[in-house]
Amino acid sequence: MKKLFLSLLSLLLLSFGFANRTQADEYLRIGMEAAYAPFNWTQDDDKNGAVKIEGTNQYANGYDVQIAKQVAKALGKKPLVVKTSWNGLIPALTSGKLDMIVAGMSPTAERKKEIAFSKSYYTSEPVMLVKKDGAYANAKNLNDFKGAKITSQQGVYLYNLISQLTGAKQETAMGDFAQMRQALESGVIDGYISERPEALTAEAANSKFKMIQFKKGFEVSEEDSTIAIGMRKNDSRLEQVNAAIAKISSKDQASLMDKMIQHQPVETSSSQDKTSFFGQVTKILKDNWPQFLRGAGLTLLISITGTIAGLIIGLLIGIYRTAPTAKNKSLAILQTLFGWILNIYIEIFRGTPMIVQSMVIYYGTAQAFGVSIDRTIAAIFIVSINTGAYMSEIVRGGIFAVDKGQFEAATALGMTHNQTMRKVVLPQVVRNILPATGNEFVINIKDTSVLNVISVVELYFSGNTIATQTYQYFQTFTIIAVIYFILTFTVTRILRYVERRFDTDEYTTGANQMQTKGAKA
Repeated sequence: MKKLFLSLLSLLLLSFGFANRTQADEYLRIGMEAAYAPFNWTQDDDKNGAVKIEGTNQYANGYDVQIAKQVAKALGKKPLVVKTSWNGLIPALTSGKLDMIVAGMSPTAERKKEIAFSKSYYTSEPVMLVKKDGAYANAKNLNDFKGAKITSQQGVYLYNLISQLTGAKQETAMGDFAQMRQALESGVIDGYISERPEALTAEAANSKFKMIQFKKGFEVSEEDSTIAIGMRKNDSRLEQVNAAIAKISSKDQASLMDKMIQHQPVETSSSQDKTSFFGQVTKILKDNWPQFLRGAGLTLLISITGTIAGLIIGLLIGIYRTAPTAKNKSLAILQTLFGWILNIYIEIFRGTPMIVQSMVIYYGTAQAFGVSIDRTIAAIFIVSINTGAYMSEIVRGGIFAVDKGQFEAATALGMTHNQTMRKVVLPQVVRNILPATGNEFVINIKDTSVLNVISVVELYFSGNTIATQTYQYFQTFTIIAVIYFILTFTVTRILRYVERRFDTDEYTTGANQMQTKGAKA
């Protein structure tokens, strides 16, 4: 156990090998997706004035990043990008994880209820992105999309503009533009509404895409078309931020955007690349293996630690729930009360999705109680208590599977409940629950992917970042799928080996040698 603990500790330290601990008073923590070129994107070096992404060895750049740098300079801070999913930006800000949001966010009335906004630092123009050889490639106005399957990003004003397309079918909103590009190329949708810089980027990256810019376009309110910096309400730095933005003229904004469009990492898509599919996969793996390796390492760290901790929690709860009722009335009442608390814990964490638990624990605790938790520690904690809830029921079933006569025999020998559990029952329970424990381990490896909602840089998060850089989504996610399979297959084989070791006995397929031992001919 000591060696295992030291190994896990070493792996934890290794996972933070690229990350430097930062002081909150030295850095301006800026939230963005870093996956929405040319506004913001992820790259592997600090070229062209890129800014470090917290907790990774990567950098963020783009129009938003350059604006954030100017704001940070005005505030006397160093900019530090905190890569966060779109839906997690506002919770991260209100919970104190971020100092501000610079992510192409419009100051809508709904958002103003939660956070404050600066003056505008860019005015967007909504456009349509379709397939160049599709049925709607020659569309000229909003009335030319009858029957078209159209979508946009979840939680942004662009999605509401679909209603202005006469006869169009409004598809379910998607999480980010990477998903929409993939859906468009595969034919799942006929088009999506975007902003002009993003559409130009997608068009340049994929020859199958075409941007449609309307002469008489969408009717958009000023609060929707403008982009501003999001800050917590009553933030005293708002005036300083507005003063910094005011120094950037409209001409400078346009010039900066043109510059960022030139610097954005536009790679040739699979549709333009003559290399075979497996050749593209090999190239992506060769160029990005450190990111895949780090993501896989953190996935293993979280799943291993979470499974072990969850197993311990399950065993402790199982022992407690099978303990005899205390003879003292006061202790019996406390025992019953604590049992109810355990039941509530089990029902809550078995009955709610892990992604919701992640949001509540990571952002909720900071917002409600002012407790800021490191995201990796939070991830391990979430997986541990989630696994513990399931393992407690698995352990309970394993205890009930032990013959009742063994409990009675142990009691007759004068053994206490704890002695009975430790020496007689638990060794059998551990063997009985090994398959279920292995199954939980495999589930945890896969379920770490939901932790990207709190910006944990696990395998899925790392792979998705690479996909947004290369525009080769199918190839990249094929690599991710293979890595997940290798991890789960390896874990399954190891656990099967452990099971066989537990099953080692002196029996043969013929007769019980214990029964025949010592018999004379």
